[in-house]
Amino acid sequence: MADLTHLDESNQPHMVDVSAKTPTIRIATASCLVKIGTELISQMDGGELKNKKGPVLHTAILAGISGTKKTSDLIPLCHPLPLDSAKIEITPHDEETLLVTAIAKTTSRTGVEMEALTGASTAALTLYDMCKAANRAIIITDLKLVTKTGGKSDYQAK
Repeated sequence: MADLTHLDESNQPHMVDVSAKTPTIRIATASCLVKIGTELISQMDGGELKNKKGPVLHTAILAGISGTKKTSDLIPLCHPLPLDSAKIEITPHDEETLLVTAIAKTTSRTGVEMEALTGASTAALTLYDMCKAANRAIIITDLKLVTKTGGKSDYQAK
């Protein structure tokens, strides 16, 4: 069984000590799918969807970027990281689904996977909030780490 790095020898939670690690450039990409329905997708105009709450995609992008920045406030044992950049992209995946992609970058001692995952999920939740009046059956699925570079090991989803 793999070691759980956030548990000490007494099985108590702790924040991992990364002070001995050398800072490196670290990039992580995460994504998820938001099934909002064909009616809402068909209302997209010029890459944007607008409703009474305002520009849906732009609002979700800003929320996702804020999510990356607030990750250590939300995930108890996550290190606060100086983000060099955070980018959220929202594109049609098919006739009823949007693909949310989050890319986070830092020069630090630990990875930015959680920041990318939090950014993607925050953007997805914002899409739900902005569109729920038109469709309560929105489904958020397939939240995953797509790639991770820098640090001890790289990762590429299959």
